Amino acid sequence: MLLEFFLVSLGINAVFFACAALLRTDKVTDLSYSLTFLVLAIWSLIGLPAEPTLWQVLLVLMVLLWALRLGGYLVYRILATGVDHRFDRMRDKPLVFARFWILQAVTVAIVMLPFALGFDRARADTPWIWLGGALWLAGLWLETWSDLVKYRFRAKPENVNQPVTTGPWRYSRHPNYFGEMLVWWGIWLAMLPAWQADPGLALLAALGPFFLTILLLFVSGIPLLEKAAAARYGAAWEAYAARTSILVPWFVRRLSPSPPVHPKRKK
Repeated sequence: MLLEFFLVSLGINAVFFACAALLRTDKVTDLSYSLTFLVLAIWSLIGLPAEPTLWQVLLVLMVLLWALRLGGYLVYRILATGVDHRFDRMRDKPLVFARFWILQAVTVAIVMLPFALGFDRARADTPWIWLGGALWLAGLWLETWSDLVKYRFRAKPENVNQPVTTGPWRYSRHPNYFGEMLVWWGIWLAMLPAWQADPGLALLAALGPFFLTILLLFVSGIPLLEKAAAARYGAAWEAYAARTSILVPWFVRRLSPSPPVHPKRKK
């Protein structure tokens, strides 16, 4: 099923890449990302050799709810803004543009490793499902809340040159990313019983959420947004970043006031 996942993911993104490149549009990038997860989750269900269990149906619903929520928000946002500036230097360079779609296809296939390696054996007979389910629910709630607060903040003209500092953004500079990580680590934990007889597969499946975590922390997520925010908001961002956790929501740091500088007396 691992090869099937990769081929399906690559095929979906190839179709959307062709549309995006021909029309020179950004409006289908986020749609293709969420849609690929959705298709692979349903593909897992259809590919079962027997009738799915209730737990397997619930696992698919966990992915579907996350994908529909995220995809709906991102598509609405791109329709409202009209352009995604991440692609300003790519639209007229098909080969460069294609790298984004290849990375996206590979990312989805890797993140879905738990499904590819254990969905057909998923069981709901250990406490891990409760821990995983709770983690998934917390992540979905945090990601949804973060996006809602950010959308409302950005809708006010007076906030155009200010970083988001309300709601969960008061305690984390990237709470939506932290929520997304919780979603996928939660799904992996909830599926741990599938690998009870083969712990090696459990570690291999963990590469899915681990890869997503590394990608958001060090590659295409936080580093790019931090750099763009520093350039856009200047001193306001520096002050916000100095007192706010970069990822995990935490108490706001109180900065010590600088000691007064007394002029030296002339002898």
